Amino acid sequence: MTGAFFDRVLMVDWSSGNDTGPRPRKDAIWLGESTAQGDAAPLYLRNRVVAEALLGDRISAALAAGERLMLGFDFPFAYPRGFGRTLSGSADPLAVWAWLEARLEDAPKRNTRFALAGEVNRRFPGIGPFWFNGGKADVPDLPRRDTRTGHGMPERRVVERAAKGSFTCWQMGGAGAVGGQVMTGLPVLHRLRARFPGQVAVWPFEPLDRPIAFVEIWPSLLRGVVAEALAEGGIKDAHQVRLTARALARLAPERLAAMLDVSAPEEGWILGLGFEDELQAAARAG
Repeated sequence: MTGAFFDRVLMVDWSSGNDTGPRPRKDAIWLGESTAQGDAAPLYLRNRVVAEALLGDRISAALAAGERLMLGFDFPFAYPRGFGRTLSGSADPLAVWAWLEARLEDAPKRNTRFALAGEVNRRFPGIGPFWFNGGKADVPDLPRRDTRTGHGMPERRVVERAAKGSFTCWQMGGAGAVGGQVMTGLPVLHRLRARFPGQVAVWPFEPLDRPIAFVEIWPSLLRGVVAEALAEGGIKDAHQVRLTARALARLAPERLAAMLDVSAPEEGWILGLGFEDELQAAARAG
């Protein structure tokens, strides 16, 4: 695999919730940063506006310095097979990114992810595929509970069937609300990619022949080493991004290349799935 080596690794723990305030806390946005030489302290980012601005600055700095930068995000980069064609008319997952970005309204203290999920549901038969409304008012075509039927979509991507304990992208709120993270995260990635045309490659949909790479991660692949760190105190989200960044930054280029050698052109993949022991060993090595 060409271009598997990166000078700097940034890992992001995302959140679809509202601004979480000035004091660092769990269930918020966290950024971990590592190079082969060392780790930066995890950064707490109180909302998506702050996070997007910071990520844009980090990409600009990497390009100015001539660095290759890997950016990882802990939410799916695509939906199960068939979703994109029904939604946007194209099987290209990046077309779904553009579709969502054009329609989601997002601000630090509110966003329209529930209403947008209902709008998407209206494009499918039956009830669903999205579910869960965390607001007080009902949302047209978005069931509060998992009463979905006849929508025609697989419940999980191939990678999620292999990643035991992972959540599906259809749940919009509550414990394991990956759906909300996807719907608020992909528009940000679309804007960052558009801001730096020709500089960003999205794995595994595009060849990694550009200086910036976006990859999908799942920090639970490092659950053992994260639990060890958490036993000493601190915030789980912060440990997750710190240790994931460290592991990927410390890997030998040929081992990272092996993890990146994946073909999943419509659904995407979780970087490092199947290499959990190797990732945890790299994180422990410090």
